[in-house]
Amino acid sequence: MLSTRQAWKMVLALCTAFALSQAFRTVGAVMAQQLQADFRLSAEALGVFSGSFHFAFGAMQLFMGIGIDLHGVRRTVLAVFPLAIAGALLSAWSSSFAWLVFGQVLIGVGCAPAFLVCTVFIARHFPTARFAFVSGMVLGVGGLGMLATGTPLAWLVQSESWRAGFVALALLSVLAWLVVFALVHEPAEAADRRTESVAELLRRFGAMFAMPHTLGILVLGAVTYAAFISLRGLWLGPLLIERHGFSLVQSGNVLLGISVISLCGPALFGRLDSEGPGRRRRIVAFALGYAILLAAVGFVSSAWVDVVGAALIGLVSGFIVLQYADVRSSYPPELTGRAMAVFTMAMFLGVALMQWLTGIAASMATAFGLEPFAAALGLMALLVLVGVAAFAWLPGPAAAGARPLRS
Repeated sequence: MLSTRQAWKMVLALCTAFALSQAFRTVGAVMAQQLQADFRLSAEALGVFSGSFHFAFGAMQLFMGIGIDLHGVRRTVLAVFPLAIAGALLSAWSSSFAWLVFGQVLIGVGCAPAFLVCTVFIARHFPTARFAFVSGMVLGVGGLGMLATGTPLAWLVQSESWRAGFVALALLSVLAWLVVFALVHEPAEAADRRTESVAELLRRFGAMFAMPHTLGILVLGAVTYAAFISLRGLWLGPLLIERHGFSLVQSGNVLLGISVISLCGPALFGRLDSEGPGRRRRIVAFALGYAILLAAVGFVSSAWVDVVGAALIGLVSGFIVLQYADVRSSYPPELTGRAMAVFTMAMFLGVALMQWLTGIAASMATAFGLEPFAAALGLMALLVLVGVAAFAWLPGPAAAGARPLRS
């Protein structure tokens, strides 16, 4: 049994790998223009570049959940995270777009356990009543990785190149691996859970998908985080540069500010959380506000609206911690780890899908007389509304005491 101090030390050490995964998933905002110039990329190809990380990340979540159940948090992240280092170095020296995308896939696989190990560790070693608060703190601390892809990385990319940016992130990833190796040591009973075979674990994952409340949770989960990361990590930098004439460093300053603001959201919403059906109604309300802000940034061509709107999106994105708390309370304790894995899988496959779809929308926009950024942001707002409708009208988790919101 870990003491509170030991648990906090270890979860913060795990946050270092999560912070690097946050940095890797948002590099597109500051590298986009140089990558487009070097590899002659269309907006659709840029979406493929950014989405490949998230597709690999999301697709591996089930396997990471099984790995954590069989081998523990520490061994899973130490075994897999070196792939992120290799992928960053491959990206830095890639000579073609295909190799660049392959590097992103390796990074996505390497980072796949980074957040999941944090949520499982919290569920195992912190009281249930503290889950939302501690998860919010982890999201905030892990969000420090996005600070690196604001002004610091923008300055490095502008003064050197995007390749230097990947090398810097690879070196930081080595440091994160060493921190986890030195500081994270689970109790034997948590690290050696081998009571189920792989086949049994897969059957339990299948049983989760058969539960009636799972679909609504996953559909909304697939679009909320995806909208923020697609804005912050892909479209906002080019939007500020092309729509308003910002320099790369100026757009990096805005991205840095939004990243700082976004760090406050999870902790704030974690403190405001409470059990019961009211949580699900608050999730719906915040998601609707989220969609309105995305539409405003997309269709109001004002620098102030775009900057302030993006900052508010960064803050409101913290309500995603309420979704994690909803997942935690919607399934029995023995399914907590795999429920987190399935939800995280939906989140990051959703990022990959949203970035691919918005890339297509931006590429087709001019043929229909639309600005590419308006098409991309408008589609993001629409997808969030679809997610809200699914969450609100599909059956809710009866075991958690919540009724479907349509009733």
